[in-house]
Amino acid sequence: MPEPALSETIRACRLCAARFAATATAHEPRPVVWFRPGARLLVAGQAPGARVHASGRPFSDPSGDRLRDWMGIGAEAFYDRARVAIIPMAFCFPGYDARGADLPPPPVCAQTWRAPVLKALGPVDLTLLVGGAAQRWHLGTRNVTQTVAAWRAHAPHVFPLPHPSWRNTGWLKRNPWFEAELIPALRARVQEVLR
Repeated sequence: MPEPALSETIRACRLCAARFAATATAHEPRPVVWFRPGARLLVAGQAPGARVHASGRPFSDPSGDRLRDWMGIGAEAFYDRARVAIIPMAFCFPGYDARGADLPPPPVCAQTWRAPVLKALGPVDLTLLVGGAAQRWHLGTRNVTQTVAAWRAHAPHVFPLPHPSWRNTGWLKRNPWFEAELIPALRARVQEVLR
């Protein structure tokens, strides 16, 4: 399926409508699709949050600010679909549970859309695996800390990252090597790929 048709098909997806209606947020699906064949950098994230669900633009929240800081690029480069593809494990906001916690990305989304989207995207020079769900899918790993700590085994083509959420601020403080060692290497590689 050509990319424009694939993007429109994903935007029209309602596979999870009943699932989302049953969440505490009781929201409608709103797939956030942000890729174009030929992009050189793939950001493989988790799923849109509530702010992204409202805006329709991936990482348009404090997590996105932190991720762009880690990458060493501004919004203009980050949102240039010719250079950066943002393909989460689920295209829609999964909602919150009764306690107000984020629900995980529904597996049906990746099972349905990941292979055709990655095929349409074509080869990329750099993939950022943001969070555990993306790392499990792409690397088969289960422990985010161990996977991110072993980043050199995957670089320079893949960089596993923790989720840039404020909830991981404690993780960042407990793992100072992340900002001291991984971030400079990531920024250098992002600059090289997007040059």
